[in-house]
Amino acid sequence: MKVIPQAPKPYRRSIRTQYSKPLADLPPVDIVITMGCDVACPSLPCRYREDWGLEDPTGKDDETFLKVIRQIHEDVELLKERIRQRDIP
Repeated sequence: MKVIPQAPKPYRRSIRTQYSKPLADLPPVDIVITMGCDVACPSLPCRYREDWGLEDPTGKDDETFLKVIRQIHEDVELLKERIRQRDIP
């Protein structure tokens, strides 16, 4: 089993069954969220794009990972509400 070793223990998951997919294989998307993390993301056509500018937790302590995980959860909840309120074009 291959595990993501940098994640805090409760969040470690096997990635053995995961694989990269070419962007061309994705269906059309409406919303693209990039995480920031000082990583260049490929361009993907979409109706709406947003970058959350998260800190890259790679190589950091568990608390940093947990902080980023909490921030993603909060941002997803806010995004869901904005979609429900039709604040996203």
